Amino acid sequence: MNLQQLKYLCAIVDKGLNVSGAAAVLSISQPGISKQVRQLEDELGVEVFVRQGKRLTDLTPAGKIVVATARRALHELANLRRVAEEYRLEDEGVLGIATTHTQARYVLPRILPRFAERFPRVHLVLHQGNPTQVAEQTRSGEVDVGIATEALADDASLVTLPCYRWNRGVLVPRGHPLAKRRPLTLEAIAEWPIVTYDFAFTGRSAFNAAFTARGLEPNVVLSALDSDVIKTYVALGMGVGIIAQMAWDATRDRDFELLDAGHLFAASTTRLALRRGTFLRGYVYEFIALFAPRYPRAAVDAALAGTASEGDGL
Repeated sequence: MNLQQLKYLCAIVDKGLNVSGAAAVLSISQPGISKQVRQLEDELGVEVFVRQGKRLTDLTPAGKIVVATARRALHELANLRRVAEEYRLEDEGVLGIATTHTQARYVLPRILPRFAERFPRVHLVLHQGNPTQVAEQTRSGEVDVGIATEALADDASLVTLPCYRWNRGVLVPRGHPLAKRRPLTLEAIAEWPIVTYDFAFTGRSAFNAAFTARGLEPNVVLSALDSDVIKTYVALGMGVGIIAQMAWDATRDRDFELLDAGHLFAASTTRLALRRGTFLRGYVYEFIALFAPRYPRAAVDAALAGTASEGDGL
């Protein structure tokens, strides 16, 4: 048994039991990966996969335990590497961050330049995706930190730190009739076509809940993946936009008005996620403290250990 075999095993499962897909990702031939898995099964004395002919259809009961154990072994090996790098290359390495467009475009620009100045030898890698993808990349160890509003808190394999609360506003071209409605109501908004985030994205659940509670069905004519796309189509007259308030800049977006809708929608919480059981490099703690100053190293460690209290902000 060797670590390469464990890696192959997990890759096959991650690719939905598709051996060809796993082989492509690992840059190995399909017969090669199949041979290694067979050798592992022979050594263990149990079959890991249920097979129909040459096709893998499921994990056996023993296989589920084997794969879970293999994942833990690979995770701890990665931790060993991080420990060595921390003491050998204290201020050098890679910081991978998975996040949504809104965070990458409107929040992180205030943080990352300060981090880069503090750690000039740490290479920053920014992955953008929807909240589900952010959770998956954090859970798999592809990135060190995940930042999003949706999905993270529902993943038991992640430790999540609530960082800040925010609400949304209604984006309209200057002079739009909706800007004259006082007070602004959901009924007034529902009279107009709406351009807002895709269902998987930032705070869409709070948007849906607000209209449903009032018995309203908003006319969402376009769902977009990011705030800048929403602005583009609002400018084209396709509808009024509903965006995160942080995504509006008074100088850059001077052709628009942002109408406060904080009284109409429940506030959302942006969370920072870490994979459970992961050894964090020192610069990861520093990034977290920059992004959410309420979490110094001791608070992060308490969260990872499951000993944080309400007084720690958790």
